[in-house]
Amino acid sequence: MDVEDGFEFADHSPPSFQNVGNVVKDIEAKGFNPGLIVLLLVGGLVLTFLIGNYALYVYAQKTLPPKKKKPISKKKMKRERLKHGVSAPGE
Repeated sequence: MDVEDGFEFADHSPPSFQNVGNVVKDIEAKGFNPGLIVLLLVGGLVLTFLIGNYALYVYAQKTLPPKKKKPISKKKMKRERLKHGVSAPGE
């Protein structure tokens, strides 16, 4: 084996690495990845939706009156009093 045979690629890069520089230049020239643009757009819309919903919720809590409770029927009130041991009036 000659010395020259052992250092076959001493003066230039091996063939598998010759095109690496061109690939890097092509990537820089294209700009943003389309998948990244779609991801950022969808993520931004979802984030905007969530923040908007939270803002509306906070606004509604401050401005809307409290929800009215349903009136309890006399029958249920009597049953509750009997459970607690208080006799209903008139019995």
